[in-house]
Amino acid sequence: MRKLCLHPLFFVGLAIRIVLIAVLAPRAISDWYVPFMEFSTSRLMFDPWSAWLANGGVPAAFPYGYAMWALFLPLSLGAKLLGLHLQYGYLATLLIADLLLLLLLHRFLPGRQRLLLVAYWLSPIVILASYGFGLNDLVPALLLMLSLYFVRSVRLIHAGAICAAAISAKLSMVLALPLLGIYLFNNRAMRQYLPEFTSSFLICFGILEIPFLLSDGGVKMLLGNPEIGKVFSLAFSLGGAVSIYVVPLAYLVMLYMAWRVRRLNFELFQATTGMAFLLIVLLTPASPGWFVWSIPFLVLYQAMSGRVAIALSWTFSGLYVLGILIDGPLRLAGGGSLDLAETLSIAEGAGAHTVSLLHTAMVAVGAILAIRIWREAISWNDYFRLSRKPFVIGVAGDSGAGKDTFADAIAGLFGGHSVSKLSGDDYHLWDRQKPMWQVMTHLNPMANDLEAYCNDLVALADGKSIQSRHYDHQSGRMGKPCRIRSNDFIIASGLHALYLPMLRKCYDLSIYLDIDEDLRRYFKLKRDVRQRGHAVESVLSLIEKRVPDSERFIRPQSAYADLILSLQPIHPKALTVVDDARPLRLKLSVCSRHGLNELSLTRVLIGVCGLHVDMTVSGHGSEVLMTIEGDTTAADVALAARLLCPRILEFLDVEPQWQDGVVGLMQLITLSHVSQALTRRFL
Repeated sequence: MRKLCLHPLFFVGLAIRIVLIAVLAPRAISDWYVPFMEFSTSRLMFDPWSAWLANGGVPAAFPYGYAMWALFLPLSLGAKLLGLHLQYGYLATLLIADLLLLLLLHRFLPGRQRLLLVAYWLSPIVILASYGFGLNDLVPALLLMLSLYFVRSVRLIHAGAICAAAISAKLSMVLALPLLGIYLFNNRAMRQYLPEFTSSFLICFGILEIPFLLSDGGVKMLLGNPEIGKVFSLAFSLGGAVSIYVVPLAYLVMLYMAWRVRRLNFELFQATTGMAFLLIVLLTPASPGWFVWSIPFLVLYQAMSGRVAIALSWTFSGLYVLGILIDGPLRLAGGGSLDLAETLSIAEGAGAHTVSLLHTAMVAVGAILAIRIWREAISWNDYFRLSRKPFVIGVAGDSGAGKDTFADAIAGLFGGHSVSKLSGDDYHLWDRQKPMWQVMTHLNPMANDLEAYCNDLVALADGKSIQSRHYDHQSGRMGKPCRIRSNDFIIASGLHALYLPMLRKCYDLSIYLDIDEDLRRYFKLKRDVRQRGHAVESVLSLIEKRVPDSERFIRPQSAYADLILSLQPIHPKALTVVDDARPLRLKLSVCSRHGLNELSLTRVLIGVCGLHVDMTVSGHGSEVLMTIEGDTTAADVALAARLLCPRILEFLDVEPQWQDGVVGLMQLITLSHVSQALTRRFL
């Protein structure tokens, strides 16, 4: 912040503001705001609006609520006590709000001092609207951005109170409230804070707005404000007295689009809100001050976009300034005026055309900015892309390969609230007691309703809910139908998850667990005997019985997997005894067929996790083979993930639950593939 305030551009912007405060006498301040503040400070009163109108005051003088009045009151009183004109107290309040908004944007964009000074502090729109015309839109803009900052910092009690104050300062800020509610509701990690925000907002709103609404003068000044009617200027007549108002229609459509985004993160909410304000000022004959609302959001967009966005924003601002200055002169403190149209010798008749042409060009550039915001900040956002189609992971493998354990570990990365799981075991055609199992094993596709499995997966991928029965491995029976709703991530695991071509087309990432055969037998004995209560002899007999079907139906599915994960024992002799006191030492073999970031992965596995890694790449470069040995902890895996997949970790709305050992490594490698698969949705 020190660098920001000591930068030469900061002093340039500050000098411009001080000069304008000294030499200009904005009509809005001298004719409306200052007379109202002079009257309301002459004898402090609870309802200055009604008293103002009762004394013959102009209704357009101060159509704002208690928050705006209270913020301008201290320096207005100070100027009065010092014998200064109240204009300077009013403009000093605007200057403080201006400086606070700059510092607040610095909190949003630390380390971007030059961008902030160029894009905001030297913004012609902010300077001209605030100090050239004396409009007070900086104050509600500051309050709204402060509320959003508290939302981002997860301080929802503060956010609710400040949001209510922003609406009290200027009713137009209510446009952000529905979008804020959608963000808090659709972001499941934030939904728990919605009651805090709502209660804080309602309490503060009641304190600030109920007295204002009970003021006949305040309501009359608010409803009589001609600026409100500008929202309805652009309309299409349907005949008679019925018209379609374009601005409310566009706003409602944006609300619907925001509601349809099932994973709405802060960046997406921020871009949507900024786009809503920008479209409103583009589609209305807006007051010069309205453009100030969109400037903080344009600054945030320029920070994530680059030089083209900065050039477009300055072009937009330049056209705005030319159009406004040609349309109306600036009033000087000495009584004269600065008329750009007269200076440029623009004829009176041609002036209207010039202003219209400039406004048309400004709207065109603004529309380009809106399109770029939609494309770069919204449609390319990971949350937005995921909302259009759930991310589907397919996990196949032999019986006892660890599909359920692996699926649970992957679900722990995304959070149970974001994951729906579909198990192939729930689609066995018969209960365990049925005689058909005497001639057929579970590994045979004919023993499973794969058509229903495929249809249900397609429905979940399409965002629909399904009804499914759960197979109880202890009783060997199917349970009652239960509802499974679609979610952001869908994990479909099973013996035949990659068997049908239609199933394979559903997956964004397909995984095959190719466990060492002796290790698989070890795990299957441990699971079926200890957890499911089966006899050792029956389990061994069933394993031998299933070998032909495994070779025929299960193992060939590995050819269709994007990622093959294989667990192997480092000491095979340890498999002869099931002993929990002496855990197995395992190594992980990985085969990736779709762009594993092998060099970065190798670095973090060796440098962060302290593992031994052997890597080979096939001759045609389509497969990467890795063998990983060594022990690692969940903390090491978490650190490796932050280095390897920082973008996908920002995308997650919960803290990932990492595990120790090879399961943690499988989580890390899978997450890196998820990140790459999400990136492929750009293509």
